Amino acid sequence: MPATTLRARSLTVSLTASDLEKSTRFYTEGLGFEVQEEWKDEGHLKGVMLDAGGGALGLSQDDFGKGRDRVKGTGMRLHIETDQDIEGIARRAKDAGIKLDSEPGPLPWGPIGFSVTDPDGFKLTISQPS
Repeated sequence: MPATTLRARSLTVSLTASDLEKSTRFYTEGLGFEVQEEWKDEGHLKGVMLDAGGGALGLSQDDFGKGRDRVKGTGMRLHIETDQDIEGIARRAKDAGIKLDSEPGPLPWGPIGFSVTDPDGFKLTISQPS
């Protein structure tokens, strides 16, 4: 029987946050994501689903079951493509207090983009398609 290839309709990434409220502000105020859904337990925020047009990102409060000092984000990077003004998105991020890892400019593989690191060490590159 031949193998069936996966044909995903969507892909959502979920990240654990050491400080969920701080991470939510990073993505909403800093990068322009919108909160689509919140999960609370006994009045305490436990998770959010964020939307950025065609991309979704889940954030959940780390329960620190694997330790408070564990390193997150090692070996992964989120790539976000947009047709929006990259300079404007970078300016919004900086105005919100986010330090850019790289200023907007040509990336090694062609498009214009910039990179940031979220409060837990997850790396993101935001770029325009070439």
